[in-house]
Amino acid sequence: MSIPVLAVAGHLGAGKTTLLNHLLRNSSGARIGALVNDFGAVNIDAMLVAGQVDAMASLSNGCICCVTDDGEVAEMLGKLAAVKPRLDLIVVEASGVAEPPALARTIMAVDDKRFHYAGLVLVVDATAPADLEHGVRVADLVVLNKASAAGDLVAVTAQVRALHPAVPLLPTDFATIDPRLLIDPAPRPPRAQMSFDELLHEYHHHDHDHPAYQSVEFRADSTLNPRQFMALLRDRPQGLYRAKGFVDFGPGHRYVLQLVGGSVRFERQRRAGTELVFIGTDIDTTALRSALDACLTEPADEAAILGVLKYVV
Repeated sequence: MSIPVLAVAGHLGAGKTTLLNHLLRNSSGARIGALVNDFGAVNIDAMLVAGQVDAMASLSNGCICCVTDDGEVAEMLGKLAAVKPRLDLIVVEASGVAEPPALARTIMAVDDKRFHYAGLVLVVDATAPADLEHGVRVADLVVLNKASAAGDLVAVTAQVRALHPAVPLLPTDFATIDPRLLIDPAPRPPRAQMSFDELLHEYHHHDHDHPAYQSVEFRADSTLNPRQFMALLRDRPQGLYRAKGFVDFGPGHRYVLQLVGGSVRFERQRRAGTELVFIGTDIDTTALRSALDACLTEPADEAAILGVLKYVV
C-alpha cells in the first residue's frame, strides 16, 4: 500500500517544527517518518525531532524545492518508504524559505508507487501573517498558529478566505491540531473488519484536547453517479479536508476512497454499498448532504465512470 507524503510549509517561526513534534507525540501509535529540510549548515530542525520520529532523512544547507535532481528527492523519500515496519505517514517539513507551490510540485514530480503526495498543510503565524498569497492558494489545510495572541484574528481569517474561500482553516496555539485530521490511528491487531460505527467512533473519541473538527457520515444502498460524485470532490464544500470509506458506482466499480486535501485515490474492492466519512472544519453540512443526495438521484451514462478511473491505483 502506498504511503501518504504530507508537506508542511510556512514562514520561519510560524510553528512547523512544533506541529511536527505535536504530531509525533500524539499519533496514537502510528509510525511517522520525516524528511526535515532546514536552511543552514547545522540542521537544527532535524535535531529537534530526531528523538521522536520513527525514521528520518534530512537535507541541510539547502531547500528541497531548489534541488534540481528529482532523483535525490525520490531517493530520500524512497529510503523512508522502505523502512520496516512500514511507516503510516511521511512528513516533509520544508525550510521557512521554501515556497509552498514549489514544494508541492517537487513531491508530486516523484514517480514512485511506494508513496504518493497527500496534500500541503500551511502553518501561518497569526500574529504576523506574511506573504499569504502564494501559500494559501495551494494549501489543503491552513493552520492559524498563535491564534490567542493575534491582534485581529478575524482580519487574518478574512485574508485567508479572500485568497482561498474553501480551504479548511484551523485556529490554534502551539500547533495543537488533532492528528486525526492528518493521519488515521495505527492499525489494531488482526480481528474482524471494523464496522462503520466503529470507524466513526475512531473520530469522535480521543484522549487529547485539540481544536474541534467535524466528521459527517453518509451511507447509501443504491449506487452513486460517478460524474456527480467527482464533481462533488472537485468543488467540495468549504472546510472539507478528508474523506474516506467505501464507494459503490455499480458492479465492477466498487472502491475504497482516500481523499486528503487535493489528493484523490480509489482502490478496487468488492464490497457493495457506500459508507463514507467526511472530515474537516466548519463544513457546510447542508451543502455537502445536498451534493451527496444529487449523486443518488442523477442517472449515470456509460462514460460517467471515466472520471473515476484515472484516480484508480
